[in-house]
Amino acid sequence: MRSVVRGFLGWIGAVLVALATPAMASPADCTGHFVNPVTDVDWSAMFPVSVGALPIWPNWNGLPDAKNPASPICLCGTPIPRVGIEVGFWEPVRLVDVTYKPWCFVNLGGIELDPGFDIGLGGQTNGAMLKAKQHNMAQWQEHFYIYPLLYWLNIVTDFVCLEQADVDIAFVTEVDPLWTDDVSSAIFGPENAAFTSMLAQTACMGDCTLATAKLPSDELFWCAGCWGPMLPMTGNTPHQENLQSGKLAVARLLYMMHRTGLAWGTMGGDGVCHKYYMPVMRKTQYRIQMTNPVAMTGSRFSTTPIGTSTLMPKNGIVYPVKGEDQGYLIWRKRNCCVL
Repeated sequence: MRSVVRGFLGWIGAVLVALATPAMASPADCTGHFVNPVTDVDWSAMFPVSVGALPIWPNWNGLPDAKNPASPICLCGTPIPRVGIEVGFWEPVRLVDVTYKPWCFVNLGGIELDPGFDIGLGGQTNGAMLKAKQHNMAQWQEHFYIYPLLYWLNIVTDFVCLEQADVDIAFVTEVDPLWTDDVSSAIFGPENAAFTSMLAQTACMGDCTLATAKLPSDELFWCAGCWGPMLPMTGNTPHQENLQSGKLAVARLLYMMHRTGLAWGTMGGDGVCHKYYMPVMRKTQYRIQMTNPVAMTGSRFSTTPIGTSTLMPKNGIVYPVKGEDQGYLIWRKRNCCVL
């Protein structure tokens, strides 16, 4: 119960800060709504639950599962390892805002902050965005929230495998000068130059097919399936259409979080006893569910792996002006040793 109170206090504190700060002027209003943990979360995405390679609680919407360790027995702990049971499940752990409007916090109810300094305003107001539009590009800003939903709702109690943290805003791209600079961002993604060829990008068509049919290919790490190229790790994306472009921005932010050590590996045999550094993100570790402008729940394509075709969800979920600000809930695969 204490974690629930801390979680709600975190949200309330963010709201009070926003209300105490005058909103900056922008060409369009920031839109969004708070995520209702009961009605806006696709709870089927938590499954399947497995013990070793054996699924003991299937997913009723047919969502594919990432590969689990074969053995149901695990050994963890020092100096003397203890015997435990290896469990695999999916955990809602992060929220992401995706918006053209700098300092627009979509998942915080569409609150727009004024930081008091002119950073991040190139997203929609100056020549940078105009130049991007001329080249058929989108320029997104994003906000990365710590959101361990299962823990602070106390849905599963005394389960050591859950991430135990408070709700918080961990990262905002407006303060990152590399986020809108494809050239300078190569300091974290130097491999980008090796995967710009036609052959490398053609391989992404195969990743699109695999992601839509079941799971994306972790070997094709430079691809985000049907959404576009994973590299460079910036918010400058090909503007095919808003939904596809926004989801690509989410995938790139997750990749950048891994590259900089702000996100870790939690799946597979290496993650059974502890999290581990994963500089090249395994796409199969994540599922992505839209929460804004429409909370997608209840179907096979409400929550999807990275790169799944955007033709599958219902039409009209993203639309100009009021419905262009997007929010996403990030589900993460967790393999853990229950001692």
